[in-house]
Amino acid sequence: MSAKRTQRSYDHRLLRLVRDTGDATIATRIGVPRSTAAGWLRRPPTIVTTAPRLDAPSADLHLHIARLESRVARLAGSLRIMFALLRILSPDLSHLRIEAEGKRRLLHAVERSRRVRGVHRILRLVGLSPARLRAWRNAARECELQDQPSCPHDSPQRLTPTERREIRDVVTSPEHRHVPTGRLAILAQRLGRAFASPSTWHRLVRIHGWRRPRLRVHPAKPRAGIRASKPDEIWHIDTTVIRLLDGSRVYLHAVIDNFSRRILSWCLNGSFDPGCSVDLIVEAGAHLVPEDQQPTLFADGGVENYNASVDAVVESGLLKRVLAQTEISFSNSLIVAWWRGLKHQWLFLHQLDSLTKVRGLVGFYVAEHNERVPHSAFKGQTLDEAYFGDGAEIPAQLEEARQAARAARLEENRSRRCAACG
Repeated sequence: MSAKRTQRSYDHRLLRLVRDTGDATIATRIGVPRSTAAGWLRRPPTIVTTAPRLDAPSADLHLHIARLESRVARLAGSLRIMFALLRILSPDLSHLRIEAEGKRRLLHAVERSRRVRGVHRILRLVGLSPARLRAWRNAARECELQDQPSCPHDSPQRLTPTERREIRDVVTSPEHRHVPTGRLAILAQRLGRAFASPSTWHRLVRIHGWRRPRLRVHPAKPRAGIRASKPDEIWHIDTTVIRLLDGSRVYLHAVIDNFSRRILSWCLNGSFDPGCSVDLIVEAGAHLVPEDQQPTLFADGGVENYNASVDAVVESGLLKRVLAQTEISFSNSLIVAWWRGLKHQWLFLHQLDSLTKVRGLVGFYVAEHNERVPHSAFKGQTLDEAYFGDGAEIPAQLEEARQAARAARLEENRSRRCAACG
């Protein structure tokens, strides 16, 4: 005869804990069969009468512990995913600019996690040091003092409002307008008015935009240069120096017509030759008749323009010579401007290693300047056409071509239609 099987019984509080949490592993961990624990979840609860004040605290504690364990498991899973993303993305906040809203959210999260150990260690992994975090916190804290942007208690070494006002008064005072800002900082220390470094003074002047009382009075500069009304009325002559790669120099002389801006003649020498000016003047005036037209030559006071040879040409009646900015108020700036364009737009783009190479480059630029490149002052005419007067029809032709291009553009654009414009 077989022995009678006894049915095991379990504490009703364990049954209620399993039903409340929905987790059967609470019972299986202490030896309850899995099928039995699963049956507790399926069957309706059994009404048990007991003393609540004796066993309720213990049951509530087990329920709270079970819920905390479940929450910790979920948070641990989320942290595993977040740490995996940190290792993959490798963010570095030390080189990343964070906007104000991002700083606010990060500070709020840190404040909520201040009691959790290891928060600062996690922040250091992404390049956010405690010092930078403290600086963000101080900047976000508004000061209750009306004259302070932030609380002075956080950085007690800063200048006081009285010191700032004293520095402002010294900087903007006409009494010290002749003193540079760096020396003014030391002078203020000598006078006992403000004790701050010159770099602090420069920084405050830059941040607040304090203006030193240094209104400079200059004589009025001429706004318009002299302009001729026809070719060969005014010429300009000048000499410029061009430095080669080996440190040697070459000298370029040229004559330019004021009306057309055309280079009439030029020469390049390896040494300074005052006699070159006579050859340029004669070459430029080869087609002139002295009785009919006598150009006025603008020149500076250099020896190449005032010597016996040039004086003889002037006395022959070929031209008149005036000294710029001495005999007249106008300067020789027209040819000086051409020197600047020649050098910076052409010569300095090449290796200037020999006199021969520079002579070829200057010859090319002069040919392009005179014959090919049009000038806006003459409405599209080249300088040769403006000088010789054989390009009068060019402006009308260009205007006609512009009107035709504009009409063709309108026709092509209006012929294109899509579903949006119908």
